[in-house]
Amino acid sequence: MSKSVNKLYKHNAVIYKVILFLITAFAIVYLFPKGGQFKYEFTKGKPWQYDNLYAPFDFAIEKTEEEITEEIKAIEVNAKLYFLFNKETVSEVKEAYKIRTSFLQTNDSLKDSDLESITLLGNSIIESVYDKGFIEATSQGVINDVNTIVALKKDNQVQDIIYNNLLYSKDVFDLIKSRLGEQPYNYAQNINLTILSEVIKPNVSFDRTFTQKVIDEAVNDISPTKGKVSNGELIILKGDIVEGKKLAILYSLKSESESKLWTKSNYYWIVLGYTILVSLALLMLLLFLQKYRKEIFDNNTKVTFIFFNVSLMILIQTLVVKYNADYLYVVPLSILPIVLKAFFDARLGLFTHVLTVLLLGFIVPDSFEFIYLHIIAGIVTILTVSELYKRANLFISVGQITLIYMITYLAFSIIKEGNASQINWEYFIMFAANGLLSFLSLFFIYLYEKMFGLVSDVTLLELSNTNTKLLRELNEKAPGTFQHSMQVANLAEAAANEIGANSMLVRTGALYHDIGKMLNPMYFIENQSTGVNPHNDLSPVDSAKIITDHVIKGIELAKQYRLPDRIIDFIRTHHGTSLVYYFYVKEKESSPEEEVDITKFQYRGPIPFSKETAILMICDAAEAASKSIKQPTAQSIDDLINKIVEKQKSDNQFINSDITFSEIEKIKKVIKRKLMNIYHVRVEYPD
Repeated sequence: MSKSVNKLYKHNAVIYKVILFLITAFAIVYLFPKGGQFKYEFTKGKPWQYDNLYAPFDFAIEKTEEEITEEIKAIEVNAKLYFLFNKETVSEVKEAYKIRTSFLQTNDSLKDSDLESITLLGNSIIESVYDKGFIEATSQGVINDVNTIVALKKDNQVQDIIYNNLLYSKDVFDLIKSRLGEQPYNYAQNINLTILSEVIKPNVSFDRTFTQKVIDEAVNDISPTKGKVSNGELIILKGDIVEGKKLAILYSLKSESESKLWTKSNYYWIVLGYTILVSLALLMLLLFLQKYRKEIFDNNTKVTFIFFNVSLMILIQTLVVKYNADYLYVVPLSILPIVLKAFFDARLGLFTHVLTVLLLGFIVPDSFEFIYLHIIAGIVTILTVSELYKRANLFISVGQITLIYMITYLAFSIIKEGNASQINWEYFIMFAANGLLSFLSLFFIYLYEKMFGLVSDVTLLELSNTNTKLLRELNEKAPGTFQHSMQVANLAEAAANEIGANSMLVRTGALYHDIGKMLNPMYFIENQSTGVNPHNDLSPVDSAKIITDHVIKGIELAKQYRLPDRIIDFIRTHHGTSLVYYFYVKEKESSPEEEVDITKFQYRGPIPFSKETAILMICDAAEAASKSIKQPTAQSIDDLINKIVEKQKSDNQFINSDITFSEIEKIKKVIKRKLMNIYHVRVEYPD
């Protein structure tokens, strides 16, 4: 039992990666839509690259969205408008007219015969008005062409009439006046005109609800298909241009084929296919890390971080595809390479981005266009996005990425349509939104630093500020060490720039590499301003222990102040496993007959394991040793640097740092040039 536990513990890192791999693969496959994939790829306006295609089964030709939209518009434009004829209004008007005329009294100007005549004529006019129909003012604007045939609903009957036959208010008034006789009117005629004008009201109104109901029914009755293709019928010949009816038939065949694949028996096969493809992509990523980024591969936190970001991008993109594929290009996939480059390097960022885009190609429409657009954008991201701590750089880079999206899409549209008139300009708005959302990368970088304990250039810039609490304390307690660290930082930054290493990282690491000295500052010669050397009262062994302990104390201090691990690595490795040679020789001289235990005079390591940590080791030793040259010359500095580097190489201090001899030579040249500038001969001023 104990052996099994020991084996598990021994291989816990591998087991963790296997579990992480399986969880990530399962999550991605779960997110993918489980429909089948059409086995042919085709593009509008391009030749058919496969053999002659015959219909594998009977299927209907589906109408395009544009065709259905046109049919809906045609229905709405040509739809018959329904108007409601209200008979109750007629009865109400007649009753009101009867009541009004009953109150009329005969007098000198109005006789009984006139009263009877008024009543008869008024009722006749009312009948004439409502025989045609009097339309209300609010319903008069629904018709542009007055000669349009409309439907008039009377009770349960519908009658087609010409809209112009309906009466407006002016028409009613003119009809009343014409029926009353010639003007000027007498007293009886004027009374009748007044009463009729007051009681007659509209009885025809536009029935908007019923009209819309009829339109909706017609829209629902639209057929989604426009023909049929029989089994074995020729669809397209090899080399034919994919356009027009052939394009519509191919889209219909694709849709029908994918739906036929969606069966219970095929479901598990489709899932298996997705699982294999996703697993291969994730395996390639792991193999890349193992071969070219060993330090990242060995760090489970960093591997988890990379897999998490891949899964997150796929999650967001699949959700957009599921709910509204029209906004496919709004998702800022360029965030992935930006974030990975900020924490790791450009090569890893691009490799991961390409694999993610390839995985997404399974689920998006127009997969080739999607993959091409995003890979090109990813390359531009890697080439342009640098030094994120400079705010202007990100703005410029995002602008360039957005422009590349637009140019590439424009090219695809021209190829598809054959001209620029059919370009969907909404895509340009989406690309602009994509660019704006790319600025979220700064938020994600900050969030990931807190979640995963990683370090970006933005954090490095903050840490390199000499006004930070720890560096201020170093300056106060060990001013000589602080000045030494500043000089080393300048040398290391210049050397890193020369060989293409992370200059911001190595500069920050150099500023903190000797913070352990401020706990015992007087035991280090750069801080001995009084000329008193406390080592004179100690044995070489004790002196060596104090010197070597500044690394351990520096690590403890760095953890106390919560410095990132990437900075602590510089503290750990800046002396590697080298000797405190001065006290080692002193011990040998004091005890010539005894064998000296070399481990008591040796730093505990580890040796540098990156280009940046190797640069710091060289620059630290060079700057410290240069102070011992009494009369610096070009030759003496040259000899000193060569001696120091050769000693470090012979002690195998660089075997784990992935640095080449050529790069070491470049570093040496930079250090020599910088030291000569520091120690240049000045003009002797007269007394």
